[in-house]
Amino acid sequence: MTWIFTLLLVSATGSVDAWPAFLGAGSTSETQQSLPLNWTPTEHVAWQAELAGGGQSSPVVWADRVFVTSVEGPNKDTYHTTCVDLGSGKELWRESIANSFPVKNSHYVSRAAPTPVVDADRVVALYESGDCVAYSHDGDELWRRNLGKDNGPLTAEFGLGASPCQSEAKVFVLLEHDGPSCLLALDKKSGETSWKAERTPRRSWSSPALMEIDGTSQVVVSSAGSVDGYDPESGELLWTFTDIGGNTGTTPIDSGDGRFLIGASAGRNGEDAGSSKDSNCLLKVAQQNGEWSVQREWVAEKASPSWASPIIHQGLAYWINRAGVVYCFDAETGADVYTKRIEQSCWATPIAVGDRIYCFGQQGVVTVLAAGPEFKVLAENETWNEETLPAAEPMAEETSEERKRAAAMFSKPTLYGAAAVDGTFVIRVGNCLIAVR
Repeated sequence: MTWIFTLLLVSATGSVDAWPAFLGAGSTSETQQSLPLNWTPTEHVAWQAELAGGGQSSPVVWADRVFVTSVEGPNKDTYHTTCVDLGSGKELWRESIANSFPVKNSHYVSRAAPTPVVDADRVVALYESGDCVAYSHDGDELWRRNLGKDNGPLTAEFGLGASPCQSEAKVFVLLEHDGPSCLLALDKKSGETSWKAERTPRRSWSSPALMEIDGTSQVVVSSAGSVDGYDPESGELLWTFTDIGGNTGTTPIDSGDGRFLIGASAGRNGEDAGSSKDSNCLLKVAQQNGEWSVQREWVAEKASPSWASPIIHQGLAYWINRAGVVYCFDAETGADVYTKRIEQSCWATPIAVGDRIYCFGQQGVVTVLAAGPEFKVLAENETWNEETLPAAEPMAEETSEERKRAAAMFSKPTLYGAAAVDGTFVIRVGNCLIAVR
């Protein structure tokens, strides 16, 4: 069960701080309240660590170690997993593997996009090629597989983007592309496949989530026209909900009591524009007499995310759209609370802590909002400027106009994700980590 896994993390490690997966799933940190309110590119920056190559994954943290992935080379030739010291930013180790499916390294394709998972014994890194590798905290390789070769070939124009999630014993990996797709459960110790759930071909970059629903642990997948719940032990499909569309980029966010938020948006060329309007919503899943039911409890009118998932905090739900407009709703009823614009749109999902909501702007301005029904900006923090970032690795040029336009969205330094532990934000820009405390 999800809550049991979190308790096991705590009991196995004492008071260790952990941000162990995408969006902090399973976080055990007890010191997030001391997170900074204000900073600049030169003030309250504890360290900055340049990475080999670049990437789009978020960092994960276990105790005093930060783990992050990146890719390097003109054809995305080499994948790196790097470990740095949380206190100093010093690189402790870097291990590299060859990309099993090299492609032109451009802003158009995903680049080390999936966020790894970490527990007390290992870090498991997944790459968009399907290469998956586990290391000890000291950098010893424990196992390696190519999931694309074993379950493919992968036919994904942009590459995979879904981050894995984890239970105590398994890592859950979503492989979705233009060919036969699947949800896999991998044994953490061996890397072997525990089960495989077949899925229809679809383009999606949304990540699965492990959550507690009506007394059972479930892997919930929101992806390109359906939301599905799976038994994490067997891979059995427990329920499915198909009255939905445009849900290709965000993660279902647990609200408790079998309820969770779903984000959806129209595609770059207007795909799913109609169905996505009713797909930003709160779903409730329940079981009665052995049968599962799924109900849409309310719809977030006019809200639509970019890459950031919606969040829920202190009874309120928040969406941020591509223009940086924040939509706040009552999480119980769906009633509109406010609609206000902040400095920048967010690709990284906001982090809510205590009386603050940190909104990580795409171009590095972090807007701190007061949690609650009144829109109030507590701070606007510039995280970097042109002088403080290392030079980026040159990217290959695209040839078609469509690919050029798409690549342009990723061409500037972008804040892709953050981890929050021990009074510190560890922020990921393409080719570096920035620690703010």
